[in-house]
Formats: sequence, C-alpha cells, structure tokens
Amino acid sequence: MITWATAFLDSTAADWDRTLAFWQAATATTLSPFRGPDDEFVTLVPADGDAFLRAQRVRSGPGGVHLDLHVPDVRAAADAAVRLGAREVAASDHVVLTSPGGFAFCFVAAYPARRPTAVTWPGAGGGTHTSLLDQLAVDVPAERWQPERRFWAALTGWPERTTAPGSALVPLHRPEGLPLRLLLQRLDEPAGPVRAHPDLACSDRRAETVRHVALGATVEAVRERWTVLRDPAGRRYCLTDRDPTTGALP
Repeated sequence: MITWATAFLDSTAADWDRTLAFWQAATATTLSPFRGPDDEFVTLVPADGDAFLRAQRVRSGPGGVHLDLHVPDVRAAADAAVRLGAREVAASDHVVLTSPGGFAFCFVAAYPARRPTAVTWPGAGGGTHTSLLDQLAVDVPAERWQPERRFWAALTGWPERTTAPGSALVPLHRPEGLPLRLLLQRLDEPAGPVRAHPDLACSDRRAETVRHVALGATVEAVRERWTVLRDPAGRRYCLTDRDPTTGALP
C-alpha cells in the first residue's frame, strides 16, 4: 500500500540554484537543511501540511523529475514491482527502480503525513487565486503506452478514471489524503524514454501564468485546459484548470 508520494526535482549543478529559487517561489515553500554526503538533497517545506516536493543535485544527465513512493515494506514492494516488469537499479535503505519504459522511481519508508492545502496568491485588482502542485504526469511515447499504462495501474493499485476511448490522458484515482495524483499521458512521438513532468492545479490559470512568468518561467504552449511552461532551468511543467482542492476539472 502506498501511503505517501514525493516528487523529486533532479537538477545538474549548473541549474541547482535557479531550480531551487524558482520552485520555492512557485510553491511558497522554504528549504530544509541540506543533507547527503555532498549536500545534494533538500526538501521544499510547505507552510501547511507535510512535504511532498524535494530536490536532488545529480552528477550527470539532463536532470528532470523522478518519483518516490512511500510504503510500509520497501523490499516487498520492490520485489513486486520487478515481477510487474520494473528493473531494480540499486538498493540500500530504499530501492531505486525504473519502469518498463525507463522512468526512474524509488520505494522508500512510509511515515505519517498530511496533505497540504492550496496556496492563496494575491492577484491584480485586489483579487486572489489559489494553486497547488498536485500531479505528476508520466509522459509515455506511443510504442510504450499499453505496457506502461498497465504497469502503473498494477504497481499503485490505483484504478484508472473513466476517460473517452482512445484518450491520450488517463488519470489514476488517487487515494484520499495523498498529495500527488498520477496522470498517464500518451505522447505523439513514437519512441523514446518514459519521463515525467509536474503539474499545478490552479483556480485562475491566466493569473497563475502571469505569476510564473514573473518568476522566470517561459510559456511554451497554451491549450484548452492547460498551459505548458518551462522553468528557468528548462524543465517542462504545466498549469491546469483542475480544482486545487479536489484535483478534478471543473
């Protein structure tokens, strides 16, 4: 049983400071003390509730996002994941794995935690709006879609929400109290590695976009129900019209 979920912002040394500065401001969080042999780990601590966003400075690679799943029995969960098609990469007090399509995730120990509430931001003209980073979208190239979709539903035990036949967006039903939803997204590209990006739910997407651009983000595309942006380190993420409290579309 998954009791908590944490999104990790993986960053190269060159992008480390701007990654932390941007996401602190974007999520109204503060930094915990740095930890690890080289101070390579840090938690972004919300004002309300418990943390579910962390950052890791990586030695190599382009950076990106990975997922930690908190479970009562790390070894048993990892063994079950391997039977479902995951590949185990490393093990200590936690286990590092990749999904069948190559997306990195970890099983780590469970602990009691409480989901934060949405952050209220001042808007133009004296109004306010709310937002909350509450979703990790798993981006799946077309050839990997069906195996990856089956894997994540079986791994988490979270049922798929009803969608239109052939939909490229399939959300999994998050249990009550967990901070992150999982959304499976079929990409137009035919092949390539599976990766992920964070999504924020917001009550006023236009106002939230203005706020993020002022913090240093750039807008990549505006869709009917979401806006695609890149943070100052080039990491793609989305602002969506979903309700920050329920996670659902209006």
